[in-house]
Amino acid sequence: MRFEKGHKESTRKRIIDVASRKFRRDGITASGLAGIMTESGLTNGAFYPHFDSKDALVKEALSSALNEQHLALTNEQTGATDIEDAIRRYLNKAHLLGCDEGCPSAALLPEIGRQSEPTKKMYEEAYSSYAEGLGMLLPHPKSANSRRQAATIFALMVGTIQIARAVSDPQLAEEILEDGVQAALKLSR
Repeated sequence: MRFEKGHKESTRKRIIDVASRKFRRDGITASGLAGIMTESGLTNGAFYPHFDSKDALVKEALSSALNEQHLALTNEQTGATDIEDAIRRYLNKAHLLGCDEGCPSAALLPEIGRQSEPTKKMYEEAYSSYAEGLGMLLPHPKSANSRRQAATIFALMVGTIQIARAVSDPQLAEEILEDGVQAALKLSR
């Protein structure tokens, strides 16, 4: 059976998109290839023409999610307008509830730390890029301290969303988010 031009690349992208959401929602370890392929509308046998292993898929899915996150921050038309906008876009109820579409760091950091060196290296580069983009929104983006300041703000935001997701009381979760916003804003000055 012949497929249309671009079919293989389209199928590969669909698998990556499904895996990216599933990893963030359920975790890397808890997400089996069979479930990913079923959600992709494909059979298990369709996996290996696209990826050598689950590790290869993990790296691609994380890379895709991290690139999307970076673009959402830095896009000239739709990205954050200033540091407060970036902080509030990250620390909000929609992100709290939508982990499958949210920040891969907030959803997966402990598991990312257990991945292969190439995956961790890719994460390190994406993290640095995101922190650099966040730093460009600070009041003094060219200062020597802006990269560290942005990295600290990002770490605070990731931890805040993780803790807010871990509590059962929705009101407490929203208070945690707002406290995180206020703390990040103080760090941004």
